[in-house]
Amino acid sequence: MEKKTTEEIGEVLEAVWTLQEQGIATVDEVVRSAKTAVSEKLLAQLQEEGMVAVEDSGRINLLPNGRQIAENIIRRHRLAERLICDALGSHVEDSEAAACEYEHVLAEGITNSICTLLGHPRYCPHNKPIPEGSCCRQTRSALKSIVASCDQLDIGESARVAYFSTKEHSRLLKLSALGISPGVTIKLIQKWPACVVQCEETEIAFEPDVARDIHVWQTPKE
Repeated sequence: MEKKTTEEIGEVLEAVWTLQEQGIATVDEVVRSAKTAVSEKLLAQLQEEGMVAVEDSGRINLLPNGRQIAENIIRRHRLAERLICDALGSHVEDSEAAACEYEHVLAEGITNSICTLLGHPRYCPHNKPIPEGSCCRQTRSALKSIVASCDQLDIGESARVAYFSTKEHSRLLKLSALGISPGVTIKLIQKWPACVVQCEETEIAFEPDVARDIHVWQTPKE
């Protein structure tokens, strides 16, 4: 049996992952949605190599080997979408095609560098979760004691923005337009009824739930 290429296998595994997120991972759905032809030979190869399992009902599940490959592809794709939208200013609708190209060429080191540059985002512009990478876990472990949400600062305390935890792309765009982005220093002026921070010479007010989405590097207290 002729073996399929790594890219073809990746496309099928990516489709299975995405359909599992939606709860509709069946062979028929994979055939319809995968960006490659899904033949019986290709499915048989994936099963022989221990990447997927197909039930009698037609449901298809990722096995550990296939899940790892799919997770890496999904991570590269969704980080590429974030990069294209957040750093390059493209519309969400325009990010999909370009991200499909990037997902096949980005090395792990470059992927982690992009993730770090973007502040370890948790969701892509389409509000789908981005799988964690080693850089995310290392950062979370190292910064656990010194990173806090903006609303946990004391009045008058200054801190540098580390990352955002919101999955709402519109909120990210709003914060960016206000001048609040990873690396920027802000000072908490007021907590209630609205949160008010000073960013450079400008005072900015927003709802308390927005403040909880802004995570900052907090200076350890004496």
